[in-house]
Amino acid sequence: MAAFRRWRADRPFLGGLLLTLGGAEILLTQKASLKVVMHIGMQGLAGYLLPVLMVICGLLILFNPAQRLFYSILGVLFSLGSWITSNLGGFLIGLLLGVVGSGLAFGWLPDQEPRRPRKWFRRDRTPAKPVRPTRSVESVESVGRP
Repeated sequence: MAAFRRWRADRPFLGGLLLTLGGAEILLTQKASLKVVMHIGMQGLAGYLLPVLMVICGLLILFNPAQRLFYSILGVLFSLGSWITSNLGGFLIGLLLGVVGSGLAFGWLPDQEPRRPRKWFRRDRTPAKPVRPTRSVESVESVGRP
């Protein structure tokens, strides 16, 4: 399990996974019945081609993170293209998964250390000490007068 966590930390895992799942969801909606299908696509080929390319881009992001910028740009273009060709982008679910996953992969930084969870509460419950002024107001005002 520790080896998988190290592998996952070295790549934009969530972005590649969401892009792959978006392409798979669009492919599954291609098999919907004719009553459910909203848009058949340009002669059927593009309806299957773009989701397959989305899945390939998602897998390439996972297994070749050095080229994540190129694959994420292609992934978002294929996701947006599925709006026209594949049942409104898999009834919007696959389209949104693809766009969000591509955005996460594009924004991933490899040199950044993993974030630690924030502490939302203070551990020590001691009240803060009040700050006492070093000079009184009257003495400060009298300094400027002759």
